[in-house]
Amino acid sequence: MTIENEGCLQLLVPIFKIVSQSQVMVVERLGRFNRLAESGVNILIPFLDRPRAFTYRYVEEDPDGRARVITRTSPFIDLREQVLDFPKQSVITSDNVVMEINAILYYRVVDAIKAIYQVANFAEAIEKLTQTTLRNVIGEMTLDDTLSSRDQINGRLLAILDEATNGWGVDVTRVELQDIIPPPEIRQTMELQMTAERRRRAQLLEAEANKSSAILNAEGAAEAQVRDAKARKEAAVLKAQGDAEAVQAMAVGEAEARRISAEAEARALATVAAVVGKDMAVQYAIGLKYLEALEKMADGQSSTTFIPYEAAGALGAVGALKEMFNKKE
Repeated sequence: MTIENEGCLQLLVPIFKIVSQSQVMVVERLGRFNRLAESGVNILIPFLDRPRAFTYRYVEEDPDGRARVITRTSPFIDLREQVLDFPKQSVITSDNVVMEINAILYYRVVDAIKAIYQVANFAEAIEKLTQTTLRNVIGEMTLDDTLSSRDQINGRLLAILDEATNGWGVDVTRVELQDIIPPPEIRQTMELQMTAERRRRAQLLEAEANKSSAILNAEGAAEAQVRDAKARKEAAVLKAQGDAEAVQAMAVGEAEARRISAEAEARALATVAAVVGKDMAVQYAIGLKYLEALEKMADGQSSTTFIPYEAAGALGAVGALKEMFNKKE
């Protein structure tokens, strides 16, 4: 065999391609689709079979922080979920505010054949579709709605992109807005508005606190007055009860004293009557009463005291009774 024939045989030796797990490779034969090479060892015939390249695009940051879009091609199509990060783009809201928005897209290739043959450049197509869809969605919303409705924007983008990429064999799983950057003058206005709103809330909270404090103070003062009035009432009731009990006790004491005095006087008169007789005892009692009256009359400031005529007889009876007692002794 000649050297030329040996070279031809080497060119006809099969080429072995190893496809990793979760990857596939589209194999064409003579320019037409032949088969889908899955994970494992696959044999390609030289000059007849060749893999079809798939385009990937991703964003990297330079050391100085600038974003850079990198495009590469590979014969292997990754079936895992991929992340497509888009650079910032300018959009206009319905109230004519220009802002920059940065979006991120999560997708997964579910049909590698469609991803190769249904779209010429998959990475560029899905990027442009996302950008135009984002401009359309933001163009229907105001600035305030854009800043406060991220979930709504993400949902609308996901529905539109998923429907549009179904024909490409791609499943869009999630869309997120990373950054929404308004113009500097709008940001300054928003900061002033936020500061004013926070100041208003602080003043409102302070006013409510003062109101609550005033209400509590008024309620406390009213409660204190009510309790003070109740205490004074109870004290007055207790004092009145004490005075009544004291008066009652004094009355009982005076009555008891009068009873004892009357009993003693009665026993004295009975003793006198037993000695001198009843009539003389009566005269004696009358004379004593006159003496007590005269003693009270003498306690006054006047230097002259008038004695009634009837008192002479009563006093005489007292003197006679004294002499009689002396004779009895």
